[in-house]
Amino acid sequence: MKKKAIIISIKGKKLTIKESLLISKEKPWGLILFKRNIKSLNQIKLLIKNIKELSKDKNFPILIDEEGGTVSRLSNLMDNNFSMNLFGKLYQMNKKICIQIYKNYINSLCKKLRDIGININTIPVLDVLRKNTSNVIGSRSFSNNKKIVKELGKITINQCNANKIISVIKHIPGHGCAKSDSHYKMPLVNSSLKELNNIDFFPFKSCQAKLAMTAHIQYKKIDSMNVATFSNKIIQKIIRKKIGFKGILMSDDLSMKALKYDLVTNAKKSLDAGCNLVLYCAGNINDNYKLIKSVPFIDKFTFKKTSEIYKILG
Repeated sequence: MKKKAIIISIKGKKLTIKESLLISKEKPWGLILFKRNIKSLNQIKLLIKNIKELSKDKNFPILIDEEGGTVSRLSNLMDNNFSMNLFGKLYQMNKKICIQIYKNYINSLCKKLRDIGININTIPVLDVLRKNTSNVIGSRSFSNNKKIVKELGKITINQCNANKIISVIKHIPGHGCAKSDSHYKMPLVNSSLKELNNIDFFPFKSCQAKLAMTAHIQYKKIDSMNVATFSNKIIQKIIRKKIGFKGILMSDDLSMKALKYDLVTNAKKSLDAGCNLVLYCAGNINDNYKLIKSVPFIDKFTFKKTSEIYKILG
């Protein structure tokens, strides 16, 4: 399983010649899809079939952000208007009924994803809502109650795995404490380690997810110099040790404004800090090539964890 440590993206609804060559020759770890890539059911199925054939890998990772509510990439194909916050509120009203409805919802969503050919969904959002949480998280979070976030997150992971869909917990070690949107600027968080550990880190602890996505946030009391994605201290001491995450750690999108360097430098800094994979979402073919040429092949740890993912996918 020779794969480069990057998840790429494409620009349109079908592969260009250069994109086809990139997938077949350069061996990216996986590919993430967006609304720009999806027109109809037949079109997206054919696109994914082509990608998997070019990669010579029936389990080639095809990722999507299908959270529901404000983040639905498949809105051309289905109505997924259920925000995670809705389930959090239902949980508070009736835990038993909420869990039953939520499991049915996840099972139904996974069935649709599998039918399309998608095998990784970047859910659940484990960010805990705070008083001043940025709107970029908002209704994407289950709750301001850390225990509800943890419980519904655990159910999400288990149900996805049971349906042969891999989940990605995000945004580790917690985006709920950030007041600004990391798509546009780097959020600065002044909360103490004690407060972060008590609230924001809590839902991520003892989590059995195979994949996690970093938060592009600077936690000033932990590392005053680096955004979390570039921070060896946060990745090793907080994410790996204190939180105890044992799976593959991927960066959030390298092209977000929270990261201030060029794409190749952003990728290098992420991997040097301890990310196992980097994510590139803008789909520019030249940047895809620059990045994939600059990143190494996956290491032994990532190889082992990727094999575990493939076992679940069957």
